[in-house]
Amino acid sequence: MTTRAPRPGEVEGVDYFFVSKEEFEKRIKENKFLEYAMFVGNYYGTPKDVVEEQINLGKEVVLEIEVEGALQVREKVGRNAVFVFLVPPGKKALRERLEMRASDSVTSIEERLSKATREFELAYKYDYIVVNDEVANAADRIMAIIRAEHAKTKRSIHMYKKMIEEN
Repeated sequence: MTTRAPRPGEVEGVDYFFVSKEEFEKRIKENKFLEYAMFVGNYYGTPKDVVEEQINLGKEVVLEIEVEGALQVREKVGRNAVFVFLVPPGKKALRERLEMRASDSVTSIEERLSKATREFELAYKYDYIVVNDEVANAADRIMAIIRAEHAKTKRSIHMYKKMIEEN
C-alpha cells in the first residue's frame, strides 16, 4: 500500500493499493500494517490482513520492501521468515536504472542512491544477498533460496516424523 500516485501502467490492487495519506495514517493507528515506512515523501506499507490471507491459503508470500520495513518484519516474525537482500551490481547500474525509469526527479534519484548506500550497511541482518544483475539470474537465485529453505530440517522434520509414525 502506498500514498504515492500510480506510475504509468501500474494497476490498483496489483502493483499497490493506492490510498490517501489520511487513510494510510488511519491504518497505522489501527495497527493494520505488518510494516510501514516513509520513503521519499510517501508512505509504503504491507497490510497484515492481505499477508495473513495468503499464508492461510498455503501460499508463499514475497514482500518487496525496503530495509526499514524488513527490519520491522524481522522483529515481529523472527526467524519464521527468510530475508533476501537484493542489490544492483553497482551504484552506476542503480543510477542508470533509476534514470531509465524516467519517473523520478534528479533530487529523488540522488535521495534514492544515498538511501541505498545507507541500507547496504544493514545487509548483514539478512539471511541472503542476491545481486540483481539480470532479472532472470536474480530470479533463479531467489528460487534456489526458496527451495533450500523448504528443505531445511526445521521446516520439514514434522512431515517426516508423521511418515515414520505411520509405518
